[in-house]
Parts: sequence; structure tokens; C-alpha cells
Amino acid sequence: MSDALLLPAVAEALAAHGVAHEVLECSPDLADTAEFCAHYGFSLEEAANTILVGSKKVEPPRYAVCVVLGTTRLDVNRSVRALLDVKRASFADADTTTALTGMLVGGVTVPGIEGLPVYVDRAVLGVPRVVMGGGNRSSKIVLDPAELLKLPGVEVVDGLATPREPASARTDSGS
Repeated sequence: MSDALLLPAVAEALAAHGVAHEVLECSPDLADTAEFCAHYGFSLEEAANTILVGSKKVEPPRYAVCVVLGTTRLDVNRSVRALLDVKRASFADADTTTALTGMLVGGVTVPGIEGLPVYVDRAVLGVPRVVMGGGNRSSKIVLDPAELLKLPGVEVVDGLATPREPASARTDSGS
């Protein structure tokens, strides 16, 4: 597929930094990780979720973009707080995400991000390929995760995410 499907800023960043990638078209209704993977035949381990986090409790507010695998959970309370040097950090809402990245939730991706630190969990580099947003909800990019290191501002972080607990291991604390 053509880079024309991507948000222009994403396509421009991929080209400017020589990032080898493949473009996939997807239904906007299936852009969220679990739905996309189930429909298009990717595993959650191949899904690289790109998440904006921050703290508004400091002046000026501090934000960062974090990339974790779909099989893991971003460690906001320890890793992200320490990286941002704040007492409290949380996931940014959809409006803030769009305002700071120019991208829609479900399509946020590292290429095209400017002016924000980008932290990639080391586990992301341990898989042969990842699928991530195309800057919009109608496209995705597939690449060798090492290609992300060609982009400015990317820092690999050990322990940025923790493994997700399997659904079968969760208990209902309400009983």
C-alpha cells in the first residue's frame, strides 16, 4: 500500500529518516489494538501501542510518548513518573493526545512526533516486526522495531512496561 494512506506528517518522517516500513489500510472501526489484531491476523505481541502520558501537576505540564507491546501494560506509576520526574503521571485524554501529536487515538505512532520525548520499552525491540498506527485510524505501519531507532528523540527504556496478567488469572474482587 501507499504512504498516501498515512497522515502526511507520518509519511514525511518515515521518508526523511529512511525508515523501512509497509503500509496497511484498515477500517477505522477496527483501529484499536485488540480489534485490529483479531480482524487482520496479528498477535498482540506484534502490536506496538503508542501512548501519550503526562503530568499536568507541574508547570509547564510534562508529556512523553511511550511505546509498549500489546501483551504488556505501561508502568505509569513507576517508570513513567521517574522518566518525567513528576509525582503523578497519567494517560492523556483523547483531546490532549490529538492536540500534542496531531494524531487520532487508535492511530498515534512514533514517526511524525515532534517536540516530545519518545520512550520505547526494550521488549518492543525483541520481536521481529511490529504493527503500529499510521497517524490516523485508517492506516497502520508494519516495521522491524529497530527501525524506530532511526527517528529523533527515541530512547529505549528497560522496564517501561510490565507483562499483562492473563484474563484467566484475574479474579473478581467484587464477590
